[in-house]
Amino acid sequence: MSLRRLAVSSFALIGLAVAGPVTTGSSPGSSLFGGAALAQTAPPPAAVQASAAPGTATSPPSPIAGCPMLVASGNPQYPPYLWRDPTDEQKLVGANADLMQWLAVEIGIPIETRYVGPWGRVQEEMRAGRIDLIAGAFFTLPRTEYMDYFHPAFRETRSVIWTRTAAPVAYKRWSDLAPKQGVTVINNSFGVEFDNYARQSLKISQVASIEQAILMLQRGRADYLIYEDTPAEAYAARNGGPAIQPLMPAIAREGLYLTLAHRSRCNTPELRGRIARAVYKLSQDRVMARFVDQGFVLWRKQPSL
Repeated sequence: MSLRRLAVSSFALIGLAVAGPVTTGSSPGSSLFGGAALAQTAPPPAAVQASAAPGTATSPPSPIAGCPMLVASGNPQYPPYLWRDPTDEQKLVGANADLMQWLAVEIGIPIETRYVGPWGRVQEEMRAGRIDLIAGAFFTLPRTEYMDYFHPAFRETRSVIWTRTAAPVAYKRWSDLAPKQGVTVINNSFGVEFDNYARQSLKISQVASIEQAILMLQRGRADYLIYEDTPAEAYAARNGGPAIQPLMPAIAREGLYLTLAHRSRCNTPELRGRIARAVYKLSQDRVMARFVDQGFVLWRKQPSL
């Protein structure tokens, strides 16, 4: 992707985001080292319908030629934001799935939030244009080669160091981690600065899932885990085993963005404009916090796969 197009399709949208900061929370990213099914036609949940600001009712946006629906995906191991629905393993549920249904109403195009594989596979599908949207990605320069970012970020996240409560790592700065063995999930990113430092100075294994990473930490096969605080806490509560705890300061605070594939058949100036306006409205109406609360409730109620 050319820098000129990046400026037009991504960062030019920052001009819409003068309204202020995004609410804080938790969320994924690029490598630390480095189709369509039927649309869901059911009306969005009441909580999504209620997200529109009072007094802003308008006629639905007109269809966009050649874009009957959009397919979204994301990190499927990311509660309370996204995870596989135990009752339908091809579907993702959670706060970001609710956000996609809200977005579908705003832009007038149905969106299916689909499970397409682990986080690494999601990025491959996005690069190939086999999915249209990623419902939550950190900003990294390599990703701008195959997808457009919409500003502002719809959520701010915090990535932290996790250790066993019974054997905590003495941690105040990144260099404290150098003599220790770390673990994280493959294809995760924790910001450009930390990713570069980790690649050069730290010993970090990458595994396929956060459950596996937590087990390695609990069993002493790693001294620390790097992951976002809220999803790791959610998984640790389900896994049982020795207690783990987060350490401060956080290694990164990153914005979580909605992105659109360059190779999506729907990637047109008209669609980008509709999404940009919707994302700006989202930051003004502050509805994402409600979706996250709903995600926590649903995660606690549902059994694991």
